Amino acid sequence: MTNDVPGRPDQGRRLTKAQRKEQARREREELQRRLASKRRARTLGIAVAGVVVAGIVFATTLLPSGDDLPSPQQLLQRAAAAADGAGCGDVTTTPPFDPAADDRTHIGEVGPPLSSYATTPPASGPHSGATFAAGVYDSLAIDDLYQSIHSLEHGASVIWYDPSAPANDVAQLLEFYDRRLQDAEVGQDRVIIAPYDFPGAGGILPGGTQMALVAWHRLRTCASVDLAVAFDFTSQYSFPTTSGRDYQGEAPEAGGAI
Repeated sequence: MTNDVPGRPDQGRRLTKAQRKEQARREREELQRRLASKRRARTLGIAVAGVVVAGIVFATTLLPSGDDLPSPQQLLQRAAAAADGAGCGDVTTTPPFDPAADDRTHIGEVGPPLSSYATTPPASGPHSGATFAAGVYDSLAIDDLYQSIHSLEHGASVIWYDPSAPANDVAQLLEFYDRRLQDAEVGQDRVIIAPYDFPGAGGILPGGTQMALVAWHRLRTCASVDLAVAFDFTSQYSFPTTSGRDYQGEAPEAGGAI
């Protein structure tokens, strides 16, 4: 007799990659619904506070405020130790697209295959003439990826994560970056966060990698998703930087609109 639970894979079997990916997607969607509910509650608290002084007490004491999230300073303080725990390599300077003359070229309707780029994910190379807006995304189309490379050229950074990464780890990224600038200065106006999941060769992260941090000609990969490591990267490789950090990147058009 088995103890199978309807709608859930047999607990005695090892999940396939496709099953892990689908399970992580469902968990991530549930966490995103909770985050959306939390944001709505926070907005309601602010509205009440604007109508009556008593609402301020209500908003700050009863409604979720996001104060449970770590501050940028706290994240930077623990980033080095977190990088070891997450199995992260060093930030590397990536080579240009081959031929190098095409490293900044604009493509037509169809871009080159992802497998032809110097790294996975791409950190430079042929890209769309349009940029891709910063923000937190559930999924991206291949055209969006080509636009995101143009955003890198303008000084943006991208946090890519494996779709099968633990939902709780991914949720920390989403909740931290998916906030208005007036709520917290985390630099999300120059950061793109999305799962790396595209068709064909080069369309998934390398084996053993659950998070890839990308800026123009800069790449850092990690065995697991970690918010502190991600913020340490985006806070100094997005331009303009956050938390008063010095810019460490080399985006040709740093500060350009995305």
